[in-house]
Amino acid sequence: MNKQERLEKQMEFILELDKIKSITRQTYLANTTRKENDAEHSWHLAIMAIILEEYFDKDINLLKVIKMVLIHDIVEIDAGDTFCYDIKANEDKLLREQKAAERIYNILPENQAKEYKLLWYEFEEGQTKEAIFANILDRLQPIILNFKTNGLLWIENNISQQQVLKRNENTLTNGPKEISNYLLTLLNRAVELGYLKK
Repeated sequence: MNKQERLEKQMEFILELDKIKSITRQTYLANTTRKENDAEHSWHLAIMAIILEEYFDKDINLLKVIKMVLIHDIVEIDAGDTFCYDIKANEDKLLREQKAAERIYNILPENQAKEYKLLWYEFEEGQTKEAIFANILDRLQPIILNFKTNGLLWIENNISQQQVLKRNENTLTNGPKEISNYLLTLLNRAVELGYLKK
């Protein structure tokens, strides 16, 4: 493949990514005017990674974390956003997303397609320190937005504190104690304020 062909494939991928701006998530913006889209969510996580890096392992590869959070939801262009508390919709989520990953990342030149697919799988498996960091951000961001909106999404969907705790077990177990404590305090306060069912 010559440089011109390579650039054309990269541009095709970049244009394909424009679709992520139209994928609406479940979480409301902090001002409650509408729900956020996947592009906004990914950008927010990248900023969080930069700001919260100091709480994680000193030799963590921050650029890798930022890449992960920026590409982790690209698969939703094909697979759609799956509400985390929808048991039925989550049954085939991984298969839908794997199929999407194969199509979308393979638009890129082979070396980049391989790199980004591997990063996506690493994020999904959540085992490396970078993937753990990225997943913690992905779980924390909707919680702080849900709290800021007076539990609007939680109340609409009758979500309990137990459901949120179960979904965030790994965050609470593997995350830095400062973030785990912050999260637990927020969730306890959400119950007190009636945002979450006990």
